[in-house]
Amino acid sequence: MKGPLMPASDTPAPTPDAYGVGARFSLHPMTDRFVEVILGALDTADSTGLDLTTDDVSTHVRGREDRILAYLTEAIAHAGRTGVHTVAHVLLSRGCPGEVACEIADGAAYAPQVPARLPATGVQASAHWALYPLDDSHEADHMAGIYAAIEHAQDLGVFTGSEHYVTRLDGDLADVLGAVAAGWLLVGEKVRHVTTHVTVSLNSPTAQAGAR
Repeated sequence: MKGPLMPASDTPAPTPDAYGVGARFSLHPMTDRFVEVILGALDTADSTGLDLTTDDVSTHVRGREDRILAYLTEAIAHAGRTGVHTVAHVLLSRGCPGEVACEIADGAAYAPQVPARLPATGVQASAHWALYPLDDSHEADHMAGIYAAIEHAQDLGVFTGSEHYVTRLDGDLADVLGAVAAGWLLVGEKVRHVTTHVTVSLNSPTAQAGAR
């Protein structure tokens, strides 16, 4: 189950669910109205085509990559539009080693559903982003994929610097999350199992004061 994708013509492509495409995210509004903000965000976002499971820690989202990105953007943007300082933690994973069970045959490849650029949300976001290609083959060049993803974020205009263990992204929420998803999928075209994590801050009083 490890190593780069090696499509085989006689091996049927798995579905997104079987391949383990999904996300976990949580919202942390800094207000005593946190229940209203969180539930409002979850209820407002369009979950068409997705399977959602929410518990007391996070929400699990399964489906195609483009639908996952759209849902996350809508949900987090709703929280941002309340004006409340909110932090969102998002984990994206593709490749069934991240699932409870894995029955995908070696050589079966699932082509990423690359999302189109989403409309601007009007919500300014700051984020710390990390990308993890989970490939332990001797031929793997982890940093090449990571650098390509960072270069893509630069092209999108949201890259603002490298910090300890993370890449800093700033811009409209749709562009920030779009860069995260695009980098995840760029690596996913060659690496069978890849995850990415981003911490997003909205309406931070520190950012409003001009501090970094």
